[in-house]
Amino acid sequence: MITEPLLSNPKGGIRALFFIIANEALERLASFGLSTNMIMYLTREYGMDAASGAQILFLYSAAGNFMPIIGAFLADTYVGRYPMIGFGCITSLLGMVLLWLTTIIPEARVPSCQINGRCNNDATAPQLLFLYFCLGLMSIGAGGIRSCSLAFGADQLRKRDSLKYAGILESFFSWYYVVSSASVFISMTCLVYIQDALGWKVGFGVPVVLMILSTLSFFLASPIYVKPKAKANWLIGFARVLVASIRKRRIELCSQNPDELYHHRKGSALVVPSERIRFLNRACVIKNPEEDLMPDGRASDPWCLCTVDQVEELKALIKVIPIWSTGMLVSVNVCQNSFLLLQASTMNRHITSKFEIPAGSFYAFLLLSSTIWIALYDRVIIPLASKIRGKPTRLSLKQKIGLGILVSAASMAVLAIIERVRRETAIREGISDNPDAAMHMSAMWLLPFYFLLGFSEAMNGVGQNEFFYTELPKNMSSVASNLFSIGLSAASLVASFIVSVVRGFISGENQESWVSGNINKGHYDYYYWLLASLGFATFIYYLACSKAYGPCKGGQGGIAGDVSEGSIDDDDDDVEDDYSSLS
Repeated sequence: MITEPLLSNPKGGIRALFFIIANEALERLASFGLSTNMIMYLTREYGMDAASGAQILFLYSAAGNFMPIIGAFLADTYVGRYPMIGFGCITSLLGMVLLWLTTIIPEARVPSCQINGRCNNDATAPQLLFLYFCLGLMSIGAGGIRSCSLAFGADQLRKRDSLKYAGILESFFSWYYVVSSASVFISMTCLVYIQDALGWKVGFGVPVVLMILSTLSFFLASPIYVKPKAKANWLIGFARVLVASIRKRRIELCSQNPDELYHHRKGSALVVPSERIRFLNRACVIKNPEEDLMPDGRASDPWCLCTVDQVEELKALIKVIPIWSTGMLVSVNVCQNSFLLLQASTMNRHITSKFEIPAGSFYAFLLLSSTIWIALYDRVIIPLASKIRGKPTRLSLKQKIGLGILVSAASMAVLAIIERVRRETAIREGISDNPDAAMHMSAMWLLPFYFLLGFSEAMNGVGQNEFFYTELPKNMSSVASNLFSIGLSAASLVASFIVSVVRGFISGENQESWVSGNINKGHYDYYYWLLASLGFATFIYYLACSKAYGPCKGGQGGIAGDVSEGSIDDDDDDVEDDYSSLS
């Protein structure tokens, strides 16, 4: 008789996962349905030029990707994941409703915009402030939801930390990414088409309805959720380690001294700190047991004596920062959607004589590509490699991340070549002075770029998410699952900085900027070559960071190999069946 424990449990399980994933998917469907075509809304309804609009969207993207780390911190230490997601749903819905009102109330945007999509006047300060307020609410709401969805979903399952689940955990993260990507793909195709065909009122109204469904989906399943309470403030724990290390900086550390005493939690497997970042080891050294410890074994002064676990947790966070920084630099390439949209808008986007793909929908090819690559990797490549080797085989996490970085750099080189051909075609056809004129070059030339960048996202994006989740302490689950998002936030700021530098230094009275408002007169191909060069430099930097990091937990950081290492409890077999039903 087949049993499904997760379905029969009164709390959590697959039933709860359906509602959590639906909430996340509908929220992304709504928010990306608004942001994808936002550059067109800003240029047509607010009178902005392309570069100014792109920089606003860079900042909006940065805020949307940074807010989850704040939400994750608050969820892990104060309010819990369930209340944080609920707050995010309500706030995001309010922001979308107010943004929708800008399409209905004429005074909320520039009133003199013409039907052809060009504005004669600039937006006023109150109009811009209201727009920024709407975008800010949406960023805060997205931070509340996305900060906890992945970790809250994992809370509904049991025993996620066994080594035998290395492949299962990878599948969980991969398919969660697939569902999220599929929702964004739909928003970038169907919703963008609705905005182009039916106008902004309907196009912005549909995401409002979707966000209402997202909110209802989350709250309707409240009785069946597993709702872990917020745990101790790990940020204070980290501060205590730093303070204790400084206060005890004169202590001589000797790794060869067997009599050196370290403070550790009762029952903890960690009784001696590692040799990496040895300065922090002073925080857990017991100088005088009678003075430093209370009768029950606790530290008499937590700001002077910490446990080995606290020290190693801070070390784990410090160790992943270099790896995180490489992912942030790679994500700069993903932030170029506004410029890619401008490219696609000047090219022939007709599939048939009557159907034309909206320019804003081309980013969906990235999501489609990454989804296909994830499915191929998980269902075709890995089973085939395991069959050939005769044992379970997967790419290590660090190998996946490195491969993603390298391919990302290659994709920007391909895009630079495509842009050079596009620009030369525009000049040859005599439309270089008209950035809105369409040329005969097919926009399908952009697909090789999206194909490569999608592979990079499938390797680097999923690999980094799993890397942070498995390498950081369990009490930082929400933060760990959002480090990649904060990397996207930082990448948006870096992308905005690069654009500002290029506009400021590579332009003059007789020289057009590389990122000129007239894409045909600028040199976006040079700009993409710059990003490609930075990408290859990032790969070299990553190799150094990877070597310095050392092996990952469970041997995941070395060569691709057997993932069935380790042992688990006998009762984990049922859980494995539960996980397998997800994939």
